[in-house]
Amino acid sequence: MKLKGFLAGLAGGAIAAAVVVLLLVFVFDLGEVNTTVVTATPETPTVYSTPSGTSGLTPDQIYKDLSGGVVMVLAEFGASGTDQFGQPQSGQALGTGFVVDNEGYVLTNAHVVEDDGGARASTVTVVFNKGGSETQRVPGELVGVDVGSDVAVIKVDPGKVDLKALPTGDSDKVVVGEPVVAIGNPLGYDFSITSGIVSATGRSLQAPNGQTIPNGIQTDAAINQGNSGGPLIDNQGRVIGINEQIASRGGGNDGLGFAVPINTAMRSLEQIKTSGEVQYAWMGVGLKTLTSDIAGMFNMKTQGGALVEQVSPDSPADKAGIQSGDQTVTVQGEPFTIGGDVIVKVDDTEITSADDLIAYLGTKKPGDTIVVTVDRDGKTEEVSVTLAERPSNL
Repeated sequence: MKLKGFLAGLAGGAIAAAVVVLLLVFVFDLGEVNTTVVTATPETPTVYSTPSGTSGLTPDQIYKDLSGGVVMVLAEFGASGTDQFGQPQSGQALGTGFVVDNEGYVLTNAHVVEDDGGARASTVTVVFNKGGSETQRVPGELVGVDVGSDVAVIKVDPGKVDLKALPTGDSDKVVVGEPVVAIGNPLGYDFSITSGIVSATGRSLQAPNGQTIPNGIQTDAAINQGNSGGPLIDNQGRVIGINEQIASRGGGNDGLGFAVPINTAMRSLEQIKTSGEVQYAWMGVGLKTLTSDIAGMFNMKTQGGALVEQVSPDSPADKAGIQSGDQTVTVQGEPFTIGGDVIVKVDDTEITSADDLIAYLGTKKPGDTIVVTVDRDGKTEEVSVTLAERPSNL
């Protein structure tokens, strides 16, 4: 078994009992299993008590009500190199998805249906849970892929299978500590459920193309390879995210799972349904979050915001006169380019970090004009920026 996508690796060291232990921390996408699928009939779910002071569905109720709308996604790829005898070989990725409407649209992750080289699956099969060990396989049409948010849209013929659309929630209203469950196909064990809580919100996730996905949801619900594209569901039975990647010391679940917020995924879905692709608004700035500590070190008036380190030539920001920094300093090993504008507000939205600005731009489309408030040399100025379409190479 091997991972289809490796996103990033971080290394650190620890010394205990005079032995040096090298600890590797990996962030994996979850796309996935390059082996025979192991079928496991779900056991009768344990009945959990609802946390004191809250009301909602228990995990067994959620599984009973919604698992019929969660699917296994099998993506077949064309020739992917040769085997040890020099013969062409193909690959298969196993992931998860879920039905979003009665028209047959299914959401999953882009990395489930697109390989590391950007090649899309030649065929997609969608497997529905019909109860117990019974399943139904139907062909799926890959409608479109949004690599920048790691979202893909598949469509099945609604006349060939009974569809159960999962209700969606509002990921902007997710609260740290609220109960959640994940339903998926970890390591090929089909239609499994795990439970936990929302560990954090506002996490910056890395898409397969290196773009930042803002407002990611962190959970300690067990997530492993094969869970990619599956729903993260709150205790009201609403999908709040698409399980997308894990951070792990050894490649398995360490209680650090991450999901693309459902609001982001639904915006991608609507654009893909309309045009087959997703367009992103582009401002043309390189940013870093300005904290009060950094601002204090350099006697900056503004105590927080999005620090403009770079401005792309001929970009909307450049045309609007937004200024980049001209002096690079290093703080605790991290470089900062200071001296440029600090974006503190866009339209009526306060900007306290680079992620705030990225998230706001994600709600806009090319051609929109926004009013950007910047701190420039201790003075506040407003600048109008007409957004463009993000270049394909970014």
